[in-house]
Amino acid sequence: QVQLVESGGGLVQAGGTLRLSCAASGRTFRSSVMGWFRQAPGKEREFVAAISSYGRNTYYGDSVKGRFTISRDNAQNTVYLQMNSLKPEDTAVYYCALDVQVGVSAGYWGQGTQVTVSL
Repeated sequence: QVQLVESGGGLVQAGGTLRLSCAASGRTFRSSVMGWFRQAPGKEREFVAAISSYGRNTYYGDSVKGRFTISRDNAQNTVYLQMNSLKPEDTAVYYCALDVQVGVSAGYWGQGTQVTVSL
């Protein structure tokens, strides 16, 4: 049974930073493409970032390029999302995902963590 547990969300002012973490269990983590998606109220789910199984390749949605960084620690079965220069439009529920089809969807999802960016 795959479990993905996110943490690190919260309220931050515009221009601030947050780091999200996602702890995975239940299958071989290091062989999986991991990633993050987000969904704001009234909007469709949006691809944020993904990272290949050993971290050699990273992928980002256009709206976060240059501001967000995805990384992973296979020894800790954890994937991270460092978010810098946050904007109010980054406000959303952020979902960790495993077996990511980059830019499209994923096979497994976490429960989500709220990120709110205020002016």
